[in-house]
Formats: sequence, C-alpha cells, structure tokens
Amino acid sequence: DPVYTPKILEALAAQCVRATFFAIGAKVDAAPELAKREAQEGHNVAFHTYSHPQPTMRDMPEAVARADVIKGIAAVERAAYGQTADDPAKLKLHAPFFRFPGFADTADLREFFAAENIAVFSVDLWASDWIKMTPDQELKLILGRLEKARKGMLLFHDDKPWTAAMLPRFLEELKARGYRV
Repeated sequence: DPVYTPKILEALAAQCVRATFFAIGAKVDAAPELAKREAQEGHNVAFHTYSHPQPTMRDMPEAVARADVIKGIAAVERAAYGQTADDPAKLKLHAPFFRFPGFADTADLREFFAAENIAVFSVDLWASDWIKMTPDQELKLILGRLEKARKGMLLFHDDKPWTAAMLPRFLEELKARGYRV
C-alpha cells in the first residue's frame, strides 16, 4: 500500500527487524517501487496470488487458480528482484514462499508448489487486522495472544492504517518483554 507500507517499513527499520511480505501481484504491479524497497531493505518478498480471490481459491477452477498464482509469482519477481520471465520454472525464486489467501489451500496447488520447491506458509498468531479497530485495540489483542502462546509467527497486513500506527509500539513492547524476532 503506497500510504501504509512505507510506515511499516520505517517501523521495522527503527527496530532492525526483517519481515516476510506475502505480496499480492496486482498490488505489486500498482506499486513496484515498494516491493523493490522491501527487498533492498532485506525483507523477503514472497507470494500471495495475483488477485487475492474472494472468498478463497477453492472456488476457482484449478487452471484459473494456478494461472493466478503464476501471474503473482512473476509480478513479485519482476518488481522486487528485476526478473522478467513469466514461468516460475525459469525464475530464480528469491523467497520461494507462498501463503494461501484465507489459508484455504487446494490439493492441485499444493502439488504445484511441491514441484516448484515453494514452501507453503501458515502462521501461529494473527492480529485479526482485517477487522477495523483502533491501534490500541490491535496492540492489546496481539499482545494478549502472544503472551498466551509465548512464541510464534505473527500475521499482520501492511495495508491497514491501524496496523501501521500500532506496529512501532508493538515492536518496542516485544523488546521490552524480552522477545526476539
């Protein structure tokens, strides 16, 4: 997101934290300089389809879903890493990671990712930031979940204003509470 992703990147840089951005190809095509910046600043820029289909990829024909994924991979590799091929087999994948929108996988795509040596990611904790809330509410929610779990991979969305506003305080809290990223 042209407005909120730079704020996320500034918060991460201030605490020397690296992240993995699971990028939607259409958004990368709309703002390729952000994907390039993420990679240049040492973050992983990985894959999250081209169109982020709603409600999930499970509602799409296999060939259409696969084409959406491949188009997303090509968009990320082009914008973040300067590659031009549209076939994943012809690309050197810099961050060969994928996260299914809504965590809704399909057998066909799992087979595709296995054949392409692309790891499928999930998460341990999410901030539920797709629901509108205040930064204070989000901070309280995610810290509460983290305190119960004591560790894990966290999911945030970089296109939410409340997440961009909350993240600097969250990273400071992690450090104060003795967590390591």
